[in-house]
Amino acid sequence: MSSSFSVATRLLRSCPTTLRTSQYRLAASTSGRLSTRFYSATADQSPPVDDAKPPPPAEEGGLSELETKLKQKDAELADLTNRLKYAQADFVNLQKIAAREKEQTSLYAISNFARDLIGTVDVFGLALKSVPAEAMSGGSSSDAAKHLKNLHEGVTMTQRELLKTLEKYGVTPFDPTGETFDPNHHEALYEAPIPGKEPGTVIDCQKVGYKIKDRTLRAAQVGVAR
Repeated sequence: MSSSFSVATRLLRSCPTTLRTSQYRLAASTSGRLSTRFYSATADQSPPVDDAKPPPPAEEGGLSELETKLKQKDAELADLTNRLKYAQADFVNLQKIAAREKEQTSLYAISNFARDLIGTVDVFGLALKSVPAEAMSGGSSSDAAKHLKNLHEGVTMTQRELLKTLEKYGVTPFDPTGETFDPNHHEALYEAPIPGKEPGTVIDCQKVGYKIKDRTLRAAQVGVAR
């Protein structure tokens, strides 16, 4: 029994050493297998590949995107510049037209008033024509003849002053006798065959016409050769 106890004691004493030896062998074996796998995996790995594709080369003679945008902006700028020039020209023309209309309005503002005064001048003319020429010759010494002569002179002076006032504002009479008939300035009252007169010639002026500046205020009433 004592011999069995001695064998058991030796086995117990040798167990830690045996366990440590087994641990060391297991660790070495595991480390070797891991190292082998690591080196094998490392050897199997290929170097990293860059997946980014290089930019395609620009075509020969072509324009890059930036140059194309610059071309478009230049075209837009040119278009806007042309529009601005046209707008400025239209504005200048509008100013000229407005100034011309203002001037014409100022020049022809009295057209209606002058047209009414012309009727008064016509009345004076008819009054003067109603007096016989012999009554104005001074052959009669009666008081009635003297009064008629004074009245005639007064009407003549009044008519003359009225014409001067109209002329001051650009209103002038015109008698187209002997001129070629112009429908823009003349009003034909009758036509008559006149030997030696070219057809379309004004042969008689029944009522003188009037102009204000370069406009016809009233057309002259005339007779025309046929």
